[in-house]
Amino acid sequence: MSVDVVTEIEIARPRAEVAGFACDPDNATRWYANIESVHWRTAPPLAVGSRLAFVARFLGRRLEYTYEVRELVPGERFVMGTAQGPFPMETTYAFEDAGAGTRMTLRNRGEPAGFAKVGAPLLERAMRRANRADLRRIKELLER
Repeated sequence: MSVDVVTEIEIARPRAEVAGFACDPDNATRWYANIESVHWRTAPPLAVGSRLAFVARFLGRRLEYTYEVRELVPGERFVMGTAQGPFPMETTYAFEDAGAGTRMTLRNRGEPAGFAKVGAPLLERAMRRANRADLRRIKELLER
């Protein structure tokens, strides 16, 4: 069973500012509640092929994974993914003008394997809750 979670929020800030903040790996721990750390595996600046090591806590478990940037269109789209571990995942950020601000869309999709496959429905619900909370957090940070 595939997992595909899409959440979005409108942020009252210019698109370039929202995208710049969200796509900067050094800001991830500020707006993602579950991410404990991010370490560059390749030298900055961020580009297609950049590799970033994440440490996160999710559903009571410590997760370590390395994302590789697959697509980077400044101010529009950012895609990173991993093929490792029990739950290969792709994360996409998309940005578009919305009224006086920006609509940010966060999508996480993947194909759980092994034991993670059995828990896919629970995993999807938990991811949706976490993503909504994270988007509210980035909105709060940027609208201060």
